Amino acid sequence: MDVASTERVLVYDRIAANKRETWLLMGSFVVLAGGLAWLLTYAFLGGSIGILGIVGVAIIGYAAFSYFASTAIVLSISGAHEVTKEEEWEFVRRVENLCIGAGLPMPRTWVLEDSAPNAFATGRNPENAHVVVTRGLLDKLEPIELEGVIAHELSHIGNHDIRVMTIVTVLVGIVALISDVALRATFFGAGRRSGRRDSNGGAAQIVIILVAIVAAILAPLIAQIIKMAVSRKREYLADASGALLCRNPEALARALEKIAGDSEPLEAANKATAHMYFENPLREHSSALNGLFNSHPPAEDRIRILRAM
Repeated sequence: MDVASTERVLVYDRIAANKRETWLLMGSFVVLAGGLAWLLTYAFLGGSIGILGIVGVAIIGYAAFSYFASTAIVLSISGAHEVTKEEEWEFVRRVENLCIGAGLPMPRTWVLEDSAPNAFATGRNPENAHVVVTRGLLDKLEPIELEGVIAHELSHIGNHDIRVMTIVTVLVGIVALISDVALRATFFGAGRRSGRRDSNGGAAQIVIILVAIVAAILAPLIAQIIKMAVSRKREYLADASGALLCRNPEALARALEKIAGDSEPLEAANKATAHMYFENPLREHSSALNGLFNSHPPAEDRIRILRAM
């Protein structure tokens, strides 16, 4: 039975739902980081949050530097080369037309000479954006399917997904560093301080210390799971926004089918950049547990939703 005959999804409803779920996940990050900081400060640092504040500022400073340098680094790692309309007429013309429809500035356009079909967008904001497609994408997709993929990538730019994921990365770093400081405090002195409290009848203090240690171990893992969940929501959002932009969800679904079904590995991809691509370029073993750490939703789910629009 045709999926579209059993399920209907309004594009605007899907966009609103993905935005709402993204910010709910971001809120859970704040709760996780704040709760962890309070618990570990109470258990190990005697109520002083000065150390945690210094650590947080250092992490944010590093993330800010990475944010401004990330575009050049990603383009350099990919090995793509910039192209003009004269060199790649079909590609650049469709980017130009879609930007006019979306009200976005024209990004710089790049081609990665790899036969595996894929694409990604990068840039700090719409004024400093880049769209990269592989040679395989240009060769293997029909023009209308190519337009669907470009619309998806332009939606990432318009939705400021690079900025969202940078904020998430900062929060993951803060959680990881707070946990690291707490675990080091456990081995270098915090236990002796807590021992003096325990001598005053603080059996509950031992429980608090144990809970804090477990939290410090599990929090970075939970933070990574939330980070990947945010990334998946942004992919769903870019699918819905891209379908709205190109006015052809079926073309985008067909493109995703071809890309997901292509067995050629993308040589330039690695774990650091895989989350940026239209479809996960790393062909890994799939399982329910691995799905928690995937940066992309399952292709079949994306196709189903697109065809229900």
